[in-house]
Amino acid sequence: MLCMSSMTTMTPTAALALPNGPSMPMSELPEPDAALERGDFRNAMSRLGAAVNIITTDGPAGRAGFTASAVCSVTDEPPTLLICLNRTASVYPAFQANGVLCVNVLGAGQQALSGAFGGKTPMDERFAGARWESGATGSPVLEGASVSFDCRVTSSTSVGTHDVLFCEVVTVAMGEAAHGLIYFDRRYHDIVTPPAH
Repeated sequence: MLCMSSMTTMTPTAALALPNGPSMPMSELPEPDAALERGDFRNAMSRLGAAVNIITTDGPAGRAGFTASAVCSVTDEPPTLLICLNRTASVYPAFQANGVLCVNVLGAGQQALSGAFGGKTPMDERFAGARWESGATGSPVLEGASVSFDCRVTSSTSVGTHDVLFCEVVTVAMGEAAHGLIYFDRRYHDIVTPPAH
């Protein structure tokens, strides 16, 4: 079971530092005229390019995996990543029960694998599309990934429809070449390092 932590809340004494000016108490910030429409937010987020990752787990609740772009570093002491996981996802119970995962960062040309883990493909078929090794935590590590971060989940918090998982990195497996797969403007883009001269 994951350790569930509560989010830090802003107190009335918390302040926002304004550029070239005094700080303003958070309680005095003006309210927006209207709530941002969900579609407008999604359209705006399509312009925020992100690495494409396959998040995998294995353990008492079985093997599971999904495609995610909502992954980022938190700190390097201890080395920690965060991953966002929808609580209605079919893989959610496995990740919650296992408490370990691996962030497999996809490389150029791996769009099909991303699609398999991002849709309704049965779990066995998802994993059959690539070769895997077992990491230190027992999570599947993708052969041919740009880089893989094998992690244990140390805490999580709920925000809207998702859980934010905070994951301490146990080991890292670097791929042979530096290349990547980015999702931007609702399309995949290969990132390839030009050869050194």
